[in-house]
Amino acid sequence: MVANGAQVYICDVNESALVACQRALPTVGALKADVADATQVDRFFAAALTQLGGIDLLVNNAGIAGPTAPVEEITVEQWEQTLAVNITSQFLCTRRATPHLKAAGGGLIVNLSSAAGLFGFPNRTPYAAAKWAVIGFTKSLAMELGPYNIRVNAICPGIVEGERQDRVIAAKAQAEGRTVEAVRAQIIRQNSMGTFVQAQDIANMVLFLASAAGSKISGQALSVDGHTETLRT
Repeated sequence: MVANGAQVYICDVNESALVACQRALPTVGALKADVADATQVDRFFAAALTQLGGIDLLVNNAGIAGPTAPVEEITVEQWEQTLAVNITSQFLCTRRATPHLKAAGGGLIVNLSSAAGLFGFPNRTPYAAAKWAVIGFTKSLAMELGPYNIRVNAICPGIVEGERQDRVIAAKAQAEGRTVEAVRAQIIRQNSMGTFVQAQDIANMVLFLASAAGSKISGQALSVDGHTETLRT
C-alpha cells in the first residue's frame, strides 16, 4: 500500500515486528495494541486518526491459529481466545472505523477469513468457526454499509508460506503423530495448483480491491488459495 502512495497506520501485539516494519517503511505509523481488547482498539484508533486525519480503508487481518486438537480436548479458554482475536477484533475495529468511512463519503473494509471459512476443518474447530463467522460478518456489513458507498469484502487465503504456517504444521504433526514433512506434503495436495500462497499474493488482492478496478466489488468472499479442494487429511 505504501509503494502505491497510501498513508498507513498499523498495530500489532509483537513490538519487534512493529520496529522492523518502521525501519523498512519509515512513513508507516505504528502502535503496539491487542485488537481483541476494546480499550486498546480505542487507543489505536485515536493514534491512527491523529496521524492520518481520516480513514479510507480498514484491513482486519489479525489472527491466530488456535488449538489443533479434538473438540473434547479444547479448553474454553482456547476457544474464547481464538474467537476473540479472529472475529471479535474485526467487530471492535469496524465499529470504530465505520463513522469515519461514512464521513469520508465511502471506503473499503477488507476482512481476512480463510479457506477454513469455506470448508469444514477437523481438529481446528475454533479457527474454522471464527473464519466462517468472518464471512457472515462481511456479507451483513456489505448490505448495511452499501448505501453509504462503503464496500466490504473478505479474503480467504489458502496456506500462506511463512513462520506462522510452520508452527501450524508442527502442531498438526504432533497432534496426529506424523512427521512435519508428511503433513507439509499432505497440505500441498489440498489445492489444485499444489502450491503455498505468498503473503504478497494476499496484499495484491487488497490493493486490487482498493483500486478503481475493484470499485464495484462488495459482499464477496474471495479465495486466494490455488483452489483449495479439501481441508481433510
